[in-house]
Amino acid sequence: MRTPHVVVVMGVAGTGKTTIGPLLAARLGVPYAEGDDFHPQANIAKMAAGVPLDDADRWPWLDAIGAWAHERAGRGGVVSCSALKRSYRDRLRAAAPGVVFVHLTGDRALIEDRMSHRQGHFMPTALLDSQFATLQPLQADEAGVAVDVGCGPEEITGRAVTALDRLPDPAP
Repeated sequence: MRTPHVVVVMGVAGTGKTTIGPLLAARLGVPYAEGDDFHPQANIAKMAAGVPLDDADRWPWLDAIGAWAHERAGRGGVVSCSALKRSYRDRLRAAAPGVVFVHLTGDRALIEDRMSHRQGHFMPTALLDSQFATLQPLQADEAGVAVDVGCGPEEITGRAVTALDRLPDPAP
């Protein structure tokens, strides 16, 4: 029997992490955790005010997500987390070495359009440029896959599942 991965659904704001994460978790039969729920209130207030987070703001957030992923090792799980920089992904891997990434990618105009139609989310469209400026896509030595978001949620999820099936089983 294949051991389920712990998957981090990553990407800039507006790529659909919060939509795809639960769909992916359901398809894989594992729990889902919303990465935004791990943010301290100070981070949410900062982003809501249009101020990008700095690394000092992100470390406790990443550590909390990493702890959740570590607890799910060997049992699987899906968590959403922007994980824009290699150093952020390295920090997550330090806490949960078997974690893999699904990088949701897409055209900036499409993502901005999707963000402009969201309601009740603390991340303003004004921060999208800072997200793209910060983004360091997955590198060849990182366990993960990139999935384009230019189609519907079910198709994106299906592409992610297919791509994840091609990855080696996670280390025990």
